Amino acid sequence: MNVMPPLVVWAALLAAPAPEGLSPSAWHYFAMFAAVIVGLILEPVPGSIIGLLGVSLAAAFHLVGTPSESVKWALSGFSNSTVWLIFVAYMFGLGYEKTGLGRRIALTLVRFLGKKTLGLGYAVALSDFCLGPFMPSNTARSGGTIYPIVRNIPEIFGSFPGETARKMGAYLMWTGLATCAVTSTLFLTANAPNLLGLELVGKTMKVGVTWREWLLGILPLGMIFFLAVPLITYWLYPPEIKTCKQAESWAIEELSKMGGVTRKEILMMTLAIVALILWIFAGAWIDATMVAIAVLVVMILTGVIAWNDLLGYRQAWNMLIWFGTLVALADGLKIVGFLKWFAGATQGLTQGLPIFWVIVLMVAIYYLVHYMFASLTAHATALLPVFLAAVAAIPDMPLKTIAMLLCYTSGISCLLTPYASGPSAIYYGSGYIERKDFWRLGAVFGALFLMLFLLLEVPYLQWLLS
Repeated sequence: MNVMPPLVVWAALLAAPAPEGLSPSAWHYFAMFAAVIVGLILEPVPGSIIGLLGVSLAAAFHLVGTPSESVKWALSGFSNSTVWLIFVAYMFGLGYEKTGLGRRIALTLVRFLGKKTLGLGYAVALSDFCLGPFMPSNTARSGGTIYPIVRNIPEIFGSFPGETARKMGAYLMWTGLATCAVTSTLFLTANAPNLLGLELVGKTMKVGVTWREWLLGILPLGMIFFLAVPLITYWLYPPEIKTCKQAESWAIEELSKMGGVTRKEILMMTLAIVALILWIFAGAWIDATMVAIAVLVVMILTGVIAWNDLLGYRQAWNMLIWFGTLVALADGLKIVGFLKWFAGATQGLTQGLPIFWVIVLMVAIYYLVHYMFASLTAHATALLPVFLAAVAAIPDMPLKTIAMLLCYTSGISCLLTPYASGPSAIYYGSGYIERKDFWRLGAVFGALFLMLFLLLEVPYLQWLLS
């Protein structure tokens, strides 16, 4: 039974002695966390239940502090702004669906680009690429703008979550996520942790990186990734529907059946544009999550969606619980001191190695450890200062090079797991990509991104900054 492996992992780690330098309570917490991760991979019960069970056990056994501290920690994920931004992103999608705007936009895309499914894949990629430089929240970009449109396209061709997902929907969803990962890496302002990372670099190493330097540093490899993602996905995760004969005439006919644009469609489009403008230009004055919540309130007051629609959208509430618990669980690793110990342990692995291989090893470890995190921001906040401090102590280390390399990995790691980032949770939550397929694709694309990053980006950036 799938319920046994998580229990076996938990029991085995509990029975093992804590590594030197790590407290028994921190080791016990990690044992529980590892069991939760195995549970999320196998899903003997829904992921939300696994997350609730994990925070409940950790709080009940006071693994993260006193009883009052444990309760505060267990509920902390539900006050996380990214968690609520994901929730509201689902409501944006509901608005596109209820008003018919999503279907109208999807039909328009099909009309002009829908002759081949691969063409639709590049249309999705291009949409994210165009918005990327102006939207530092990849969750808002994916969940509030790209995903609500993309999710309407497969249904037009009879592709729904479940048995018909592979017709088209699964391909488009993974292409959307993988492209988001690339765009989030390519542009400094396409991913909030990029900006946070450079702020931490400045504080830790006294090194500055401009928007132009960031772009030039990743542009060659980033464009290779961007152009290749829809095609590689097409090869590794092919859609069953590859050509759409007479798609243009059919889309025109369907648009004709829909009639003129309705008042609610205009309202939804206006509110989406307002949210987009505020996300792009008002980030210094109002948080992206507050923009989303304010727009959601207006959507309800103007009748774009009803209050009962919000209450009855089980998928969004399930995602809120799932991601809220995972954010708390990941933060617990920092609270108990496991991450600090882990970073110290990795530093010992670099002794005696040439600088190039030290860079490769540290970047690879920093990238792969994201399997333990449910947030790109949490990953950068918890580990980047520790890794920067560790490499800064190494003689002859090119500080600007290693700092930029570590920061670049934030974006491309957002597809490793269903909980790796806001966009991954959104696309996984669509129901089009099966659990086993998501983990397989995350591992394959993650390994491909990392391999090319280490083989091409490390020497290129060393040359560029030399």
